[in-house]
Amino acid sequence: MKTRLQRLAGSSITHVAFAFIAMGSWAVFANRVYPLPRALLAGLVQGTLSACLTLFLKTAVERLSARFCGPTALWAPPLLACIASSAILATIHALSGTPEIAKTIALPLAVSTSYAAIYNYSLYRKGDRA
Repeated sequence: MKTRLQRLAGSSITHVAFAFIAMGSWAVFANRVYPLPRALLAGLVQGTLSACLTLFLKTAVERLSARFCGPTALWAPPLLACIASSAILATIHALSGTPEIAKTIALPLAVSTSYAAIYNYSLYRKGDRA
């Protein structure tokens, strides 16, 4: 029987909330030299984007992984996930007026791309596609 802490740690809601708080806070920090309303808006935008990307990244990597075979299956899914995440983050931050877009998206993009690469590698190993 799972303990309460194990259930909480495995909950999608916990992961989404953590992504919102952690990456939203990072965005506020990355934009701290600008007036508070702009920094807070950047944090709200990044927190929301990180929460959404957290929900969809796993599914996207699984679907992409199933479409490739051989060595391409090892690098293509995380690369495509990184490109899509970059485009979404940069576009929405530009539209919302985030002052420091590159600084704002650097950490969330590194974290999500690392997750995509590690998760994709685990799928690759399970499928014995080497």
